[in-house]
Amino acid sequence: MAETKVPQSEAEISLGFAPVVKKATPAVVNIYAKRIVQTRSSPFASDPFFSQFFNSVGPSRPEVQNSLGSGVILTSDGYVVSNYHVVGEADEIRVVLSDRREFKAKVLLADKQADLAILKLDGAKDLAHLDLRDSDSVEVGDLALAIGNPFGVGQTVSSGIVSGLARSGTATGNERGYFIQTDAPINPGNSGGALIDITGKLIGVNTSILTRSGGSNGIGFAIPAAMVKQFLSEAQAGKTHYERPWAGLSGQPVDADMAQAVGLDRPQGMVISAIDTASPFAAAGFKAGDVVLAVDGVPVSGPAEVLYRMSITGLGQTARITRLRDGQQKDIDVQMVAAPEEPARNPVTTGKGSTLPGLNLITVNPAVVAEKQLPLSTQGAMIADPGSLGTRAGLQEGDVILSVNGRDTVTSEDAEDALSNPPGHYLELVLLRQGRTLNLRYRL
Repeated sequence: MAETKVPQSEAEISLGFAPVVKKATPAVVNIYAKRIVQTRSSPFASDPFFSQFFNSVGPSRPEVQNSLGSGVILTSDGYVVSNYHVVGEADEIRVVLSDRREFKAKVLLADKQADLAILKLDGAKDLAHLDLRDSDSVEVGDLALAIGNPFGVGQTVSSGIVSGLARSGTATGNERGYFIQTDAPINPGNSGGALIDITGKLIGVNTSILTRSGGSNGIGFAIPAAMVKQFLSEAQAGKTHYERPWAGLSGQPVDADMAQAVGLDRPQGMVISAIDTASPFAAAGFKAGDVVLAVDGVPVSGPAEVLYRMSITGLGQTARITRLRDGQQKDIDVQMVAAPEEPARNPVTTGKGSTLPGLNLITVNPAVVAEKQLPLSTQGAMIADPGSLGTRAGLQEGDVILSVNGRDTVTSEDAEDALSNPPGHYLELVLLRQGRTLNLRYRL
């Protein structure tokens, strides 16, 4: 049989994608994840009236939740990348190769915010795998193939082009993310699968779609291969927790009016609106009002791109930041460091004597501010889990308790104490939720 040749140009693919598909599909796997959660069943669940009062009473029982997704083999000895939302909280993971071989797998490194996870297949060797393409060489209009297991029907290939770069914001499904956009059809089950170029190199990991119907509308998003490379490197180094470099600042994209005011001929870069005095940017001499034009020579358009560029640089490294101040550009080296965990998070759970028992609280510190993208000056006690009573009271995971009955709650212990000893017949909470301040009042 004649050896198939992988096409090296658009002209060479006129007869089809079969050679590159044949090369790439053995490295794309199906993932079956199982998670066991504790649920409470109510004897009143079938009664519309009583269920509103007793919807979470009754004994807890284990319930199995199954999820289906895809993954990409990155090394011959079985390192695999997938999405956090596919495997990040799984208790049992089964990986099936295109030749129907099966492996058990465990998560080595996972991060919910990045929606990435690195797995290791037990006993794997000599596996087909995909090489990573330089994400900065990808251009709008490049041909792209999406490979995965949509709806569990089996390995499927779809074709399209790279429709956009540097996508971020609410439309992507991850406001903190930074994505490649493609019109190659992506559907549920494709998550964690491969987006490849015409040479079979990995451009990105398919993660989400923009849809109203639940199926593909031709707008899909993939996490760039450069981010995958960073995760793989850290997992191979034995790290079990992903730490992203800390910027310690907030900013916004430069618009047309601002560009004119600072002397730019077009809108570009990010203007710093606030900066933590302990941050590496502050240590390098940056201040509010400065404009960040580029990171390591690559122009940036806003906060998401700055954070992405820092993430793929990695902790312990130095990034060269191009700054604009008073009409003058200057390249400044900034050290990539992790956000400080001081004060300690100090998790506590309010007890039975509390007005809101069962709240899991942590102290907000710079690391929490960075993870949750809170305002830089935020101090308070964050709700890590509201529990059943907190949920009924309208509290949500991620809410920050700023004060209880007029008493500031700077730490988790402050909040625990204030909730245990409320004066009078009312409980009044001031919360920070998704950038907005809320006042909640309860009669005791």
